[in-house]
Amino acid sequence: QVHLVESGGGLVQAGGSLRLSCAAVGSISSINVMGWYRQAPGKQRELVATITGGGSTNYADSVKGRFFIARDNAKNTVYLQMNSLKREDTAVYYCKLKIMTSNLDYWGQGTQVTVSS
Repeated sequence: QVHLVESGGGLVQAGGSLRLSCAAVGSISSINVMGWYRQAPGKQRELVATITGGGSTNYADSVKGRFFIARDNAKNTVYLQMNSLKREDTAVYYCKLKIMTSNLDYWGQGTQVTVSS
């Protein structure tokens, strides 16, 4: 019923910027939280940032001041603007949607972000 489509990953030099997009397709409750997670090889998946329908945000300490999350509720789309990228930001980035009324989670397919020196 609901699926998430991610785009925007790629290869970027350290210090550069990249913007990820994630569109949720289907019948979606407005009472939801969207966010981004990432997973590097050999490491556990970790939270990067979340945003509520009302615009409240939360960021991992490692990305505060560099990454910014935003959403377009009319398009059911969440964005992650990544600035001042570092080698340690290299990972597969996954979009997540949580429907609060049902407590159901939906995940995007993942998009690779590679930061080179």
